[in-house]
Amino acid sequence: MIGEHSSKQYDSDLETIRSKVLLMGGLVERQFQEAMNVFHNGNIAAGERVIKDDDQVNLLEVELDNACSHLIVRRQPTANDLRVVMATVKVITDLERVGDEAAKIARTAIHLHKRGIGSIDHSETVRVIATAAADLLHDALDALARLDEKQAIKLISDDAIIDRDFRSIMRNVITYMMEDPRTISASMDTLWVAKAIERIGDHAKNIAEFVIYIVEGKDIRHTDYAATHLDAGT
Repeated sequence: MIGEHSSKQYDSDLETIRSKVLLMGGLVERQFQEAMNVFHNGNIAAGERVIKDDDQVNLLEVELDNACSHLIVRRQPTANDLRVVMATVKVITDLERVGDEAAKIARTAIHLHKRGIGSIDHSETVRVIATAAADLLHDALDALARLDEKQAIKLISDDAIIDRDFRSIMRNVITYMMEDPRTISASMDTLWVAKAIERIGDHAKNIAEFVIYIVEGKDIRHTDYAATHLDAGT
């Protein structure tokens, strides 16, 4: 009876943590979306709110890290249970970094629009990569909520598209600066925004990898696991 009670309490504690992780995911999704709106429309007040919202994300990171540490100490999970907790800690870190990148986008957008420069001629290209990264983040969180391994595998390969698009933006921006040196400052700011978006895609991919780690117990980081499984039709 003691073991059964302990197990039920562990499940309850873990579910509370999972719910707050998904809440944190929703917060950084919104933060990213609003930061991109600031980049496109120049709403400085909205940008300042995005930056301020990062404090809430940071507090959640600390709260959840502490909750996971206490869960390990109190319940002493082993095997699969410990794997879930460890993966959750890593997901929390990636979500906090998404919030950091969103705040960086907001700061850069404010800087651009305060100088009256705007996002020069790369706005639509940046919008495309931002939409792809936002979709990747949303779907990674959905895969985490449902522990959907198949969806997670597909998302890992999708990140390569974002990386490719970022390299294209970088080449175009460099060409733009060479042709008109007066655009160097605005072009560099736009490139920083694109890089922040690319990093958000990386963090979303990390979350998908941790879904696979939870489900299969395989650490697939720095491997071709996704490409192999997609080719095999799994």
